[in-house]
Amino acid sequence: MIRARCAALCTLALAAAFAATAAAEDYTKPKVRAITAFVNLERANYIGEIAATLAVLHEAQRGFEHEGYTVESVRITTQPLAELVRGLSDTDAFAYLKAIDELAAKENFLPNIGPAMLRDGDDPRTMQLLARALSSLSQVNASAIIAADDGIHWKVIRESARLVRYVADHSPHSQGTFSFAATAMLGPYGPFYPGAYHLGAGERLAIGFEGANVVREVFARTPGNFDAATAELTRQLTVHARVAEQIGTEVAARHGWTFMGVDPTPAPLADVSIGGAIEAYTGAKFGASGTMTAALIITTAVKAVPVKQIGYSGLMVPVMEDKLLAQRWAEGTYDTDALLAYSAVCATGVDTVPLPGNVSEAQLARIYGDVASLAWKWHKPLAARLQPVAGRGPGEMTGFSDPYLFNTKIHPLP
Repeated sequence: MIRARCAALCTLALAAAFAATAAAEDYTKPKVRAITAFVNLERANYIGEIAATLAVLHEAQRGFEHEGYTVESVRITTQPLAELVRGLSDTDAFAYLKAIDELAAKENFLPNIGPAMLRDGDDPRTMQLLARALSSLSQVNASAIIAADDGIHWKVIRESARLVRYVADHSPHSQGTFSFAATAMLGPYGPFYPGAYHLGAGERLAIGFEGANVVREVFARTPGNFDAATAELTRQLTVHARVAEQIGTEVAARHGWTFMGVDPTPAPLADVSIGGAIEAYTGAKFGASGTMTAALIITTAVKAVPVKQIGYSGLMVPVMEDKLLAQRWAEGTYDTDALLAYSAVCATGVDTVPLPGNVSEAQLARIYGDVASLAWKWHKPLAARLQPVAGRGPGEMTGFSDPYLFNTKIHPLP
């Protein structure tokens, strides 16, 4: 009786959310980038548990598709790596990760097995296992936490630098680093990869959009007008976030799960460009004066979206996932220092940043340290995804073959 009443209330709320889409009828709907489940796998039954999880994810996917949204990916995030492989030898642990990786390719979901280290007291051997996995497996994503409420994790920073240096040298085209992020001040249950993680109960659900197109369309109508752009962007992001909240809540309730929230961050990808959106507002190339103002508008609007929020809830500027950003990086209109400056007003960090192949562990650690310091000082979530390219130096182009990475020119070390 209670379950039926809950379902009826959820259905009414969902209808109200869908009615609100009329307010966005002149705008293009964003893709749903990530429907992410958080689970605790048991090795004896992981195949069945993943199958049950996929049933929940696909139900949510059908809900979005029924309302005219395209879903880009469904994702499963496990308990942290050390817990996932506890009690296994290195050989057996790698075999287990390989089995999960192969199942993910077969069943078309993205797995995340991080963080490999959450604090300085954790065993660094887990990072060594992860380095091997990222160098040879094609599906798994993972992270390490370089700053949290307890401070900056300098040992984790050093181990992250060591991992990236190894993976750049041992993975095809150096692109295994694409699946690893060092995160700072990022809480659990965010839907976006590679930084997604959880520490407690499983059977949780979160959702994130690929919403850079919404920002671009709003900014094209409100160029140079801070107040109008902020108000209209808030309104348009809210329309879709409410749909996600209602679908997530309803699906979770039917399965006895918990819906953790929506990350309204307008993620870009390829031609769905956050760089292009910001240029529509400023009338100048990304990196020119006004870029930081546009970043502030986006973050202000995202924070004002009246739904249960989770994750970054800010702005992503992934250099090589956004085709226009990759072009502007090659042109030199912005650099790593500019990304750190923009991070002062938004949740950017340094994401998919190409580096010379001879970058040292010490140099990588200094970049991670800067990101961790900024995040910890201002208590805001930031991430660093650094991608050295073995055998290539400043002025040369990257040589990645991943369809979600757009090759660009390598800058000198910052």
